[in-house]
Amino acid sequence: MTSTLFTNISELVTNSPEIGDESVMGRLYDAALVVEDGVVAWVGPASAAPDCDEISDCHANAVVPGFVDSHTHLVFAGSRADEFAARMAGERYDGGGIARTVADTRAASDEELHETSQQRWWQLRTSGVTTVEVKSGYDLTAAGEARLLRVASDFTTETTFLGAHSVPREFAHDRDAYVAYVAGEMLSASLPYAHWADVFCDRGAFSVDEARHILTAARAAGLGLRLHGNQLADSGGVALAAEMRAASVDHCTHVADHDLEALAASGTVATLLPTAELFTRSPFPDARRFLDAGVTVALATDCNPGTSYVTNAPLVLQLAVTMMNFTVDEALWAFTAGGAAALRRSDIGGLAVGQRAHLLVVNGSRSADLAYRASARPLARVFHETSGIDR
Repeated sequence: MTSTLFTNISELVTNSPEIGDESVMGRLYDAALVVEDGVVAWVGPASAAPDCDEISDCHANAVVPGFVDSHTHLVFAGSRADEFAARMAGERYDGGGIARTVADTRAASDEELHETSQQRWWQLRTSGVTTVEVKSGYDLTAAGEARLLRVASDFTTETTFLGAHSVPREFAHDRDAYVAYVAGEMLSASLPYAHWADVFCDRGAFSVDEARHILTAARAAGLGLRLHGNQLADSGGVALAAEMRAASVDHCTHVADHDLEALAASGTVATLLPTAELFTRSPFPDARRFLDAGVTVALATDCNPGTSYVTNAPLVLQLAVTMMNFTVDEALWAFTAGGAAALRRSDIGGLAVGQRAHLLVVNGSRSADLAYRASARPLARVFHETSGIDR
């Protein structure tokens, strides 16, 4: 068993109220922590640190937990840069571009999908994401969705079946048949590679009744539940997620007060996606409403080809703080412990004893530098138990 002492830490954020200043951030100054076999084994003042096999000097920088990105669509082919340009010129986003990515993805080889997904995964990793969820949803056939999940499983165990992303053109005149296909043959084909199931429940996508049918089948098959809800309109998706006690409902751009009450009562996490609002020129939801209502909130990149082609995690923090009324601490908690809650994980999202040693050494003495300097390489190092120090 090899032990490594991370020391000379100016500010350590653990997200454990039992540590340090006893705030929700569990903050210590002049701190150190010990990692043994990929797990945090000791946390405390640097002056009291035990002897270890190896020492990693953090050079008076801050250390925080790794980001938990609980909503991405990393596995796809093709580009929609022209669609982005058109939208910025004034055209309205209605979700229709998914069909274009579906065509490109169906035509791509396994090797191409793996290579491009790995590039995006690595960009996220070097920007601080140490755990990532990855959805399917860009093939919309039984064999194709299983293929995307197989690719995704090379990068994460948090894989999500999203056959109900859009109704493909071949089912345009028989959406009932497609819903049955998703809840039946497609779900069965994807089960060996999926941990979660998701539905895009919104205007122009899937109705509440269709989403409930698909999610009920997925839950019966043993998958955890997630939901895209209320991105384009007050569609009823948020209320459905609370009703079904989904782990997370994502986007939440248009929510009523009763939705917030339902989320708080159900324990369903609201995952907010600020870069999606930026890309689509949509209103930014006010995080203060969620937090004041007692809702657990997560942040994620929503990396996808159409509405949030973003692999810069600190940008998510910066937008959350500047555009969504998060404090810096609230945003950092949401992108670490909140993301872990959205994945129903207690072993990640913090740096308390017993949690996985996923940590970021900030290129600065304060954790706030992550949001303050989002576009200026705010990370000095990323540490993950499976790969050590990445940079």
